[in-house]
Amino acid sequence: MISTSDFKKGLTIELDGEIYTIVDFLHVKPGKGGAFVRTKLKDVKTGLVIDKTFRAGEKMEQAVIERKTMQYLYNDGENYYFMNKDNYEQLSLPREQIGEVGEFLKEGEDVEITFWKETMIGVELPNFLNLKVIQTVPGVKGNTVSGASKPATLETGAVIQVPLFIKEGDIIKVDTREKRYIERV
Repeated sequence: MISTSDFKKGLTIELDGEIYTIVDFLHVKPGKGGAFVRTKLKDVKTGLVIDKTFRAGEKMEQAVIERKTMQYLYNDGENYYFMNKDNYEQLSLPREQIGEVGEFLKEGEDVEITFWKETMIGVELPNFLNLKVIQTVPGVKGNTVSGASKPATLETGAVIQVPLFIKEGDIIKVDTREKRYIERV
């Protein structure tokens, strides 16, 4: 059990049978009444962020999240399949549970899989990935580094905005958290 005084960013807690990560928190001591803690909690399974207020000193269960590096194999449209590289065991997660992370999953890549009580609950990608542009409209002579952008389809199927000078076949660095172009590699 942990108390609200133990809160810190990134801590995972169990609340109403769900697992949440603390995104932000603030201890508030009003002039009248008892102290309380305002938090922003991110649901580990769905990614939904909620606001929740706790009384100071309130206790709750800490959720112990285990992370394992696994290799992404493929998806069949409904499920995404991963392999434990130590014992070659294959596990799957439904598309709904993967969410938007699935756009950047590349076959053969290593990803962090999160487990809670021996149950696979999510996938964490590296913050930056190098991906190949497979389709985009051609650039026009005179395009510069700054300014306008155009959509580009990456080898994983994700579509992001890139500068006009990027062409098909280019390898680009992508920020997977914000789904944006960083630089050409």
